[in-house]
Parts: sequence; C-alpha cells; structure tokens
Amino acid sequence: QVQLVESGGGLVQAGDSRRLSCAASGPFFSSRSMGWFRQAPGKEREFVSAISRSGGSTNYADSVKGRFTISRDNVKNQVYLQMNSLKPEDTAVYSCAAASRFSDYVGSDSQLYYSWGQGTQVTVSS
Repeated sequence: QVQLVESGGGLVQAGDSRRLSCAASGPFFSSRSMGWFRQAPGKEREFVSAISRSGGSTNYADSVKGRFTISRDNVKNQVYLQMNSLKPEDTAVYSCAAASRFSDYVGSDSQLYYSWGQGTQVTVSS
C-alpha cells in the first residue's frame, strides 16, 4: 500500500501560482501512474491531472489545461502539480492518488486509483 501526503496548499490571490507536492512512501511508487483530483465545497470530486509511470504521458482536465502542469520525480518519490494563473474557481481540496501497480492509466475515473492522500486546501481569492 502506498501512503500519500500532500503539501503546498494555502491562500493565494487570483493570477498567482502555487506548486503542490505529494510525497509517497511504501513500495513501487515508480510502478504506478499518479493523479491529482480536487473537491470544492458542495461539489463532487473532479479529476485534475494524471501522469504515467515514466512521466511520458500526461492528461489534464479541460478546466486546467494550459495552466497546470503535472510532473514526478521517481527518485524522490514525489509528484507535483504546478498551478499557474489561478482562478477563484480553482478553490478546492486537492488530493493525489496512486493507480494500481504496473498501471499507466492517466484517465479521470477515480475508481481506478487505489491509494489517496488526505488532501491540501487551496483557496484562491479574487
């Protein structure tokens, strides 16, 4: 089982940038694709981005495409979400998630991600 801990959230102004980090412990981090999801108050959890095991394949929600960049460091066992040009509608709890071993799934189906972090709050003020 992979344990995931997110960090980097906080209060920012519209237009600012922020980088989220997700530290993974446990075996086989590099053998799993990773995803970021977010959940705003009163809304369903939604897919943000995902990255394959090697980092060679990525996927983004339309709402963040061109503004957010996902990356990973398989030596440090970390996955990152660089968020630029933040908008108030980006306000949410952001969670990282790990897919099953040997998976290169980078889709948006949350049920195909099996380990989840507790999340980090990002609040964007206008």
